[in-house]
Amino acid sequence: MIRFHAVTPGVLLILAGLVVSSARGDAVRDEIALRLDRAGAADRLEAGGDVLSSRHVLPDFYQRRDFAAAWGRDGNVDALVRAIDDMQADGLDPHDYHREAILRLRAAKSRSPADRAELDLLLTDAMLRVAYHAYFGKVDPERLDPNWNIVTDIGDADPAQFIADAIEGGRVAEAIASVKPQEPYYLALKQALARYRGIAATGGWPLLPAGPTLVPGGRDARVPVLRRRLLVTGDCTGVPPGDSTLFDGALADAVKQFQYRMMMSADGVVGPGTQRALRIPVRQRIDEIRVDLERTRWVIRHLGERHVLVNVSSAQVYLLNHHKVEWSARCQVGQTARQTPIFRADMRYLVFNPDWTVPRGILAKDILPAGKRGEAILERKKLVALDRKGARVDPARIQWSRYTASSFPYTLRQMPGPNNALGQVKFMFPNQHSVYLHDTPSRDLFDKDVRTFSSGCIRVERPLELAERLLDDRSKWSAEKIRQVVESGRTTNVTLARPIPVLLLYFTVTIDAQGLIRFSDDLYQRDARVLRALNAPSQLRRRPLSGSAR
Repeated sequence: MIRFHAVTPGVLLILAGLVVSSARGDAVRDEIALRLDRAGAADRLEAGGDVLSSRHVLPDFYQRRDFAAAWGRDGNVDALVRAIDDMQADGLDPHDYHREAILRLRAAKSRSPADRAELDLLLTDAMLRVAYHAYFGKVDPERLDPNWNIVTDIGDADPAQFIADAIEGGRVAEAIASVKPQEPYYLALKQALARYRGIAATGGWPLLPAGPTLVPGGRDARVPVLRRRLLVTGDCTGVPPGDSTLFDGALADAVKQFQYRMMMSADGVVGPGTQRALRIPVRQRIDEIRVDLERTRWVIRHLGERHVLVNVSSAQVYLLNHHKVEWSARCQVGQTARQTPIFRADMRYLVFNPDWTVPRGILAKDILPAGKRGEAILERKKLVALDRKGARVDPARIQWSRYTASSFPYTLRQMPGPNNALGQVKFMFPNQHSVYLHDTPSRDLFDKDVRTFSSGCIRVERPLELAERLLDDRSKWSAEKIRQVVESGRTTNVTLARPIPVLLLYFTVTIDAQGLIRFSDDLYQRDARVLRALNAPSQLRRRPLSGSAR
């Protein structure tokens, strides 16, 4: 039954109309009106033992129809129950949508007006919640990350009218499908989830026992297990040799594909890192896919235009245009202790041959401690110290022990050149974190599997290629023209013809152009928090559904 936590004066107005409406046989209408009025004062409504989450749209929906029941057609109810069950394919839990309470009340042989009112309210709230989660995602990213600024709203859409049109037109299934992401990338993630759940249903995969490194051409009693493991995920398709313990060339190729999918160097050697990846159980992979389906729901509405996307977890940068990759490269991201933040901003200009001013954070964490230890840090980093008038200061005059980062009276700057920390170009998208994309002289670090080397900024591989693509006027900014500007050594600012969005995101699961699913390490240990929230009871978002999108 619905439980109330307060009684309001408005109940008297409803009770006054009960005699008239009951005479018309509208007992269910009366029950719905009574419950909504009382629940409005208590700010809580329960039906069938479940808490109803809609605080605004649900009352609005019923007020518009004079509190009449909405779910009279069995076809509409059947369609909603199927849609609830189908949320599992999106990595969501059908139990979040009143499934048991709806089925229990619907199966009752006889239902009182109160039961029928409860069932109607449950169905409406379930459809609202299904549509909400399909469009926005279940988890509120702003609760998990104070830096989150990628905000989606419904604009001028009318949720109550959306539900009413779907019910009246008998188009419940179509309405729910219309708010689910249909982009190919999202659908590919759903297919991956179905595939890995299928693997789990048939027993998962064997876990490779720990042991010495396995090298192609060698023999080991674990090789048959390795082969079976890679057969399950489709990395291995060859026929095993007569000697099942032989690590043959076909198996080495299968290991290379697996390593590629794990974002590792694909050398075919099964060392400690590859062995760890082979021992991750299928249940963990399923959870990782569910988490990234949720992350995709958070941002998919923002990915239709041309934009730069940095996947911090996999340390990859992409130039995308309507979900298609124009260009991609590896990048280096923030160390675990200096994590690259997740946010959105607009790139407005590029700087060729930039100088670099040491930010306060690096001054506090790196420069000052080294200076206080007596190291010749300015000479080693090729930094110049400037006073408040811009005049150079002799490093020998700096009394490091006197200063903190906030009291340090000098600006430390690295002039343009081959050893400049920003390399030949930086890409500027003004933001509160002072984070941007840039070149680096440490290009050898791009070959590492884990590329957490920066203090938060994103170091880009092949940045001049990205610059050429972002500067749309190829007649003015050809590769040759860019080379000439760089070789001049002069600092040159170039404003983009139009700003381009930059999204710094975090996905541990990706799908490549060939449809292969790839997993990267959870560098900053962010998956667990999303998964806990995904598995917890649903919470309303802090931000309203409508209003300014950003």
